[in-house]
Amino acid sequence: MIDSKVVAYIHESAVVSPRAHVAKGVEIGPYAVIEENVTLGENVKVGAHAVIGANVSIGAGTRIEPHAVINSWTSVGRDSHIFQFASVGAEPQDLKFKGEKSYTIIGDRTTIREYSSIHRATGEGEETRIGSDSLLMACTHVAHNCVIGNHVIMSNAAMIAGHAVVEDRAVLGGMCGIHQFVKIGRNVMIGGMSKVVQDCVPYTIVDGHPARVVGLNSVGIARAGIAVEARRNIKRAYKILFRSGLSLAQAIAVIEQEVDTSEEVEHFLRFLRNVDRGICRERRENE
Repeated sequence: MIDSKVVAYIHESAVVSPRAHVAKGVEIGPYAVIEENVTLGENVKVGAHAVIGANVSIGAGTRIEPHAVINSWTSVGRDSHIFQFASVGAEPQDLKFKGEKSYTIIGDRTTIREYSSIHRATGEGEETRIGSDSLLMACTHVAHNCVIGNHVIMSNAAMIAGHAVVEDRAVLGGMCGIHQFVKIGRNVMIGGMSKVVQDCVPYTIVDGHPARVVGLNSVGIARAGIAVEARRNIKRAYKILFRSGLSLAQAIAVIEQEVDTSEEVEHFLRFLRNVDRGICRERRENE
């Protein structure tokens, strides 16, 4: 549905459903396909040969490059950028999936580079979700039912298996692999080609095959604007958890008693209380 007052450029070879909703300033390139019940916000640009499936919403100012595919039941926020040959919202690679209605949700100002793939969720009404201001470099993969936070960077060919959680400001190195159901904490940095099979505690650096903690992500938390006193408390909590010889439950109890509270420390503790797969432990000298 194109309002008579709307000024939009639609190439004569594009195929646009009469049930699509096109706002002003939209550009649709040659041979693009826009299916029914698609909503394109103001100043959206859709490149040549791009395909946007039914029941998709694209926020204002977002750019879809040529040959990208946005599958059904996907929502993309404002001012995002999806590059050529990316696949967003395809059916999951999951034998449990039976064609149920599920969703893919992408936030604002997120960039998805060439050949990346993001799959919709398994389970009726379930979601795969990626936050705002994130960068997924070329050939990255986000599987079904994953939840990716804000300001996350996935380097080239980083792969995340189903049901994983990646918290805000995490950085995933190139070609790393994240096991299904693993949680990656806030401000974690993962080294390239790492194999991550256990939860990664917030504010740490992990690396290796399998991954081990190699230190505190001091540079990352400083750049995140965390106050100096809070950074000192994170360092104290880190030492208690990894270098005291205490069990996880014992370390939690000591941190609660001995480390001054702050939002960052509370998040650190909350993460530890909700660990499901065990945590990546600190690398030993002989490893």
